[in-house]
Amino acid sequence: MAYLSTITNEQTAELPSAHFDGNIIVVEREEQIASVCRDLTSEKIIGFDTETRPSFKAGVTNKVALLQLSTSKRCYLIRLCRMRLHKDILRILSNPNILKIGADVAGDIRALHVLRHFTERGFIDLQHIAPEWGIEDKSLRKISAIVLQERVSKAQRLSNWEAATLTPQQQMYAATDAWVCIKIYEKLMASPRVNAKPEQASSEPTIEDKKPTTNNRTPRNPERTSESRPKREGKANFATKHRSLPYRKRFGGRPHRKNHDNNEKQI
Repeated sequence: MAYLSTITNEQTAELPSAHFDGNIIVVEREEQIASVCRDLTSEKIIGFDTETRPSFKAGVTNKVALLQLSTSKRCYLIRLCRMRLHKDILRILSNPNILKIGADVAGDIRALHVLRHFTERGFIDLQHIAPEWGIEDKSLRKISAIVLQERVSKAQRLSNWEAATLTPQQQMYAATDAWVCIKIYEKLMASPRVNAKPEQASSEPTIEDKKPTTNNRTPRNPERTSESRPKREGKANFATKHRSLPYRKRFGGRPHRKNHDNNEKQI
């Protein structure tokens, strides 16, 4: 199946809305973490996203308020504005055997690092892999429209994610954003990639090609390699050999000709 490379806002608006029809679980107490992690650890692929309360002041940014981790049937909304980023959650984020699918993953990871440092592993960014199927658009909304023919609503994006209680609309928005990443990934994996043109593939430099060319230069005289060529004593060698001389002798007078007969240049 060939996908569109891009889609307009008008075309996207005409598509049916995507929504998560599984179980949404709001997590705001540490005693909930154990059961959450048991469920997530049993999965091979989970959807990943974060939400932050918007700031309308220049230069002011807020910390991550919500972490969404979703399976195909359950989405956990972990309220980081109410609890710490638990070490058991970090184990999932660091587990290379659990694929975490998201969009603009690097931005979400940077925001989570502000709360607590961890080593992220097993993340896949839809923005990075979509070009393998010829998709040029980068937003999750448009990637979903192209791949799933479903529109992801962004109506709640600028809402207050640190509110005392998340509204049903906020919960659905947050859960859908994480869950739809799984759906997009699985659809892409079931579709053939767009192959690069042979001339483009052959011209792409490899790691070996990027090595300095001086290491690969063929000597003008093959029989006289750098190993067999006699070393010349240049300025660097001269300075090194005279480093032990007194300052006046090195820079103010003639070098000792008794010990340095081969050096005729005066300093």
